[in-house]
Amino acid sequence: MGNIRFMPQGVCSKEIIFSIIDGKVKNVKFIKGCPGNAQGISKLVEGMDAAEVAQRLKGIKCQNGTSCPDQLALAIESLFKDQPL
Repeated sequence: MGNIRFMPQGVCSKEIIFSIIDGKVKNVKFIKGCPGNAQGISKLVEGMDAAEVAQRLKGIKCQNGTSCPDQLALAIESLFKDQPL
């Protein structure tokens, strides 16, 4: 799945762009938001199994009951809504 675009809700970031290749998360980019945190998240999840990324990041809270990591988890989960992660 190349260049997935996700519009997060309730966070500073305006868009999350990423790919899933052979079940691995690749090339995560957060548009806007906190650059240091976004770059850190992107580097940490690079090459990780998509299911593990979703499991580890889901439920992390910042403002408004969600966070950029939580939104990335929701984006990944939305891709697999009809099949288990």
